[in-house]
Amino acid sequence: MNSKEKLIENLKSYKDKIIKDTKDFIDNNIRFSIKSKLTLSYLFMFTIISIIFVYLLIFLFLKTNTINSYESFFYMLMFILIFKGFEVFINTILIYKISKRALKPVDNMINEVNEISINNLEKRLDVSGTNNEFKDLAKTFNQMLDDINISVQNQKRFVSDASHELRTPISVIQGYVNLLDRWGKDDKEVLDEGIQAIKDESESMKRLIESLLFLARGENNKNIVQKENFNLKYLIDEIVKESSMIDKNHTIKTDKNEDLKIFGDKNLIKEAIRIFVDNSIKYTDGGGTIKINSYTGESNVYIVIEDNGIGISKEDLEKIFDRFYRVDKSRSRESGGFGLGLSIAKYIIDTHDGEIKIYSKLNEGTIVSIMLPI
Repeated sequence: MNSKEKLIENLKSYKDKIIKDTKDFIDNNIRFSIKSKLTLSYLFMFTIISIIFVYLLIFLFLKTNTINSYESFFYMLMFILIFKGFEVFINTILIYKISKRALKPVDNMINEVNEISINNLEKRLDVSGTNNEFKDLAKTFNQMLDDINISVQNQKRFVSDASHELRTPISVIQGYVNLLDRWGKDDKEVLDEGIQAIKDESESMKRLIESLLFLARGENNKNIVQKENFNLKYLIDEIVKESSMIDKNHTIKTDKNEDLKIFGDKNLIKEAIRIFVDNSIKYTDGGGTIKINSYTGESNVYIVIEDNGIGISKEDLEKIFDRFYRVDKSRSRESGGFGLGLSIAKYIIDTHDGEIKIYSKLNEGTIVSIMLPI
């Protein structure tokens, strides 16, 4: 490569660098609003039309020889240019005002959005007026705010309920520690009572925290779900046998338990069924009957837990899957649990693409139907 070719190559590289640097500067430092872009776009269009119009006039005058001298041509050209320049100026003002008016809903939306914060999620965008894209955008944004608001309120309630549930065992432990500090050193009976109470409350806190962590991991898709093919009949027989051994006050049996296999996490599904069975035991008087049946229907498997207990009211049915919700407010934590069991069961069934339906009537009993795909 000779010196001339090298110089040309360097000039090309330098030119490309200047173009790139200029483009980067414009992209990073010059920001046009939508109104400015619309105004410039329409102005450019009208300017092109005006230039074409001027050229056509000049061509027409030259073609028809209507111009007597160059001086007349010059004055005519100046008149046209001044007129067109004035026209462009007027068009610029008009186009800017029209663009500003057309984009006024955007400015209103920006002002309204700036008023929204985590402490003011009740504010919504105005969706009145004609049906257009801005109204559709406002509706979509409002729907997103509704979802965010529900999520934030659920989170606040969850934190409040969790704090309340943890406060009770901590207070009990603190109370027994103070009791032991005062009397437990010399009184063996007080010492034994205090140690047992602290152990019970510590175990209660452990179960609560494990339940909370399980639900939290579920929300973040971090729970390990090990799905495999297993025989549901054997699993239900196992639950019936274990529950009957633990609880001697109720009749726990199965009337229909088909021999079938499903694909899922055996341990998680067992936990979900046990949660419903435990609830039936808690809310069914001694001597009552609890049935656990299974059968197939179309392409699904149905697991039905039925009891003849106290039942659930219509108002409570709508909330039983809410975290920390207890149907019987008068029950203690020892008999009523934390109100997290049904939330965990629902999460497990949802993870298996299943569905839970609950039918209940006060003083007659409850039927829980779990549907799982085969």
